[in-house]
Amino acid sequence: MQRFNSNAHGPLHGVRVLDLSRLVAGNMLSVYLADFGADVIKVEREGAGDDLRSWREEDQDIYWKVYGRNKRSLVLDLKTEPGLAQLRKLVRHSQVFIENFVPGALERMGLAPEALLALNPALVVVRISGWGQTGPFHHKPGFGTLVEAMSGFAHLNGYPDRPPVLPPLALADMIAGVYGAAGVLTALRVAEREGRGQVIDLSLFEPIFSVIASEAAKYQLTGVPTMRSGNQSTHTAPRNIYACADGKYVALSGSMQSMAMRILDTIGRPELKDDPRFATNGARVAHRETLDAIIAAFIGVRSQQDNLDAFEAAGVTVGPVCSVADLMDHPFVTGRQAIVHVEDRELGSIPMHNIVPRLSESPGHFTRPAPRLGEHTAEILAELDRMA
Repeated sequence: MQRFNSNAHGPLHGVRVLDLSRLVAGNMLSVYLADFGADVIKVEREGAGDDLRSWREEDQDIYWKVYGRNKRSLVLDLKTEPGLAQLRKLVRHSQVFIENFVPGALERMGLAPEALLALNPALVVVRISGWGQTGPFHHKPGFGTLVEAMSGFAHLNGYPDRPPVLPPLALADMIAGVYGAAGVLTALRVAEREGRGQVIDLSLFEPIFSVIASEAAKYQLTGVPTMRSGNQSTHTAPRNIYACADGKYVALSGSMQSMAMRILDTIGRPELKDDPRFATNGARVAHRETLDAIIAAFIGVRSQQDNLDAFEAAGVTVGPVCSVADLMDHPFVTGRQAIVHVEDRELGSIPMHNIVPRLSESPGHFTRPAPRLGEHTAEILAELDRMA
């Protein structure tokens, strides 16, 4: 079991982060910084705290336990002048400030970026919102669900004869959080070299759109938006999920010409390599339904393991479709320690993702469990009193 080591120092040791955000994107951003040693202080309101705390399973705040790890919790009443004064003093001694209020709310609190940078000219201010701080939607609240729908993602996701499908997780928020962490590290580099802080305008829309942005160029060239294609690909074939005889599934991809030819050999149909319908990638894409039926017939009479053995022996890119239950003791996951069981005050231990990415010379660490609401208020305020 992974135990917390409060004395461990990661490469971001000495970076203080004030995280006023709630829910997913901000916590994804700040848990990355916290995993690598930043002192992330969650500034929360009395009572409920971060809304992520209320996402519960079996009355356990497991989402908070995972994405609140390595952070400290400070309760401040930002509707009062004493609370604001304490926050301003912390700003003077911090490197990063994260918020995801509706645009304009920070200004109404007297904490506009200009005011924050006046207190600390080297501060990196991250402003997370659904639609960004500018543009015609800047005043609108925007949860990831709306962004996933409007960005084009949902239109691409699912099957052509069925409605668009939203992702089963906070995908827009998670992608934005990763982009935000990269933005913070870039801005900190500038602050270290030039002593100059700046504002990071991080919408949820642009990060998720960036992963499908080639669709815009494709539409300009063809005049036709890409339609949902299920598990197939519109630009390479074969690529799909196939049912096995034991009710399990495998995923198969032949995105390179040599791999596609190897697949045809493996399923015992080498003659198809000279068939004009399947000889090139473009032809295979055009006839992917026919090709999929041929491959499915081979896979469908064999168990998942038999299929994996056959294709792997031939050097074909194949993999099982796994549930989280399958992953808990999967040899790859255990061999890579992708899931670690971390000590937990209520549950004894809890599985969660390991620190990502892996740095050979300056790795991250598990330093503290996700804090109870206000757990570190007295500790942080005492530190604040010692600050000049």
